[in-house]
Amino acid sequence: MEEASTIITELRQMVSVQGDPSSRIAAYMVEGLAAKIASSGKYLYKALKCKEPPSSDRLAAMQILFEICPCFKFGFMAANGAMIEAFKGEKRVHIVDFDINQGNQYITLIQTLANQGGKLPYLRLTGVDDHGGLVMIGLRLEQLAEALKVPFEFHTVASTTSLVSPSMLDCRPGEALIVNFAFQLHHMPDESVSTVNERDQLLRMVKSLNPKLVTVVEQDVNTNTTPFLPRFVEAYNYYSAVYESLDVTLPRESQDRINVERQCLARDIVNVVACEGKERIERYEVAGKWRARMTMAGFMPRVMGPNVVDMIRKLIKEYCDRYTLKEEMSALHFGWEDKSLIFASAWR
Repeated sequence: MEEASTIITELRQMVSVQGDPSSRIAAYMVEGLAAKIASSGKYLYKALKCKEPPSSDRLAAMQILFEICPCFKFGFMAANGAMIEAFKGEKRVHIVDFDINQGNQYITLIQTLANQGGKLPYLRLTGVDDHGGLVMIGLRLEQLAEALKVPFEFHTVASTTSLVSPSMLDCRPGEALIVNFAFQLHHMPDESVSTVNERDQLLRMVKSLNPKLVTVVEQDVNTNTTPFLPRFVEAYNYYSAVYESLDVTLPRESQDRINVERQCLARDIVNVVACEGKERIERYEVAGKWRARMTMAGFMPRVMGPNVVDMIRKLIKEYCDRYTLKEEMSALHFGWEDKSLIFASAWR
């Protein structure tokens, strides 16, 4: 331990959060290792990610991350495209979202619907939230929908995700039900953490509601069941690609980039590297593992429509030719060079 602490002190002098991508990723990985040695990972993570609603700084940083790291944005766009295709022929649609975040995905969805013209379905959106932070977001979405003449209502379910029961969601006959899981499922502990497998339990509960569509958008990396060393390597390779892609979008000295990396990515890195058991909340899984979970819960994959794929292909060209889009086993993989970062899939 002493030797490790000495090495960490040396490493801290050699890395910088303002350096090139490899120096920046190293800076945060070193903090993760320091936290692991000090067993302070969980405290550090809690300091970085409190249970209260995220701070305005963090929300602003997440907003920027989704804008500048297009893989996240493409994930949301793919889910929205699949949802809009599922709206066809429906008079009333009910979307249930277990992590609405800032509601940006639905701002885009409402705008896209408004541009379609014709008779729009009546849209009801339910957000699950355990800290009461969704009231303002709901208000903002309702005002936008009203301005754009999209028939819309917003509800919240005050509960943690694992305790949500079908009766809380107020699903009504005559409504097409859509469930959206965007960057949410990896926070649910599975059988490797506790005897109650909350991850699969949630998927089975959603299947019991008989939804017309379920969308899953996740980071394509395994930080769930891997032991420490391979997990460290996996996280390093994954986040190195993310950091490199950020370098192309934002200049080195950009305060926005520093904020994004500190507020959004550093927390996740520290949690992945430093925490074990229940304390490790960022438990990502690769696309194939989610496919197995969804199939086991009784879902069938649904191919993303060509319109969605074409639209995203056009957009990717506007960013940088090192971003990639691959279609694999009915899912879309968004990546940086040969590294898949985010995947989006649709199920029924």
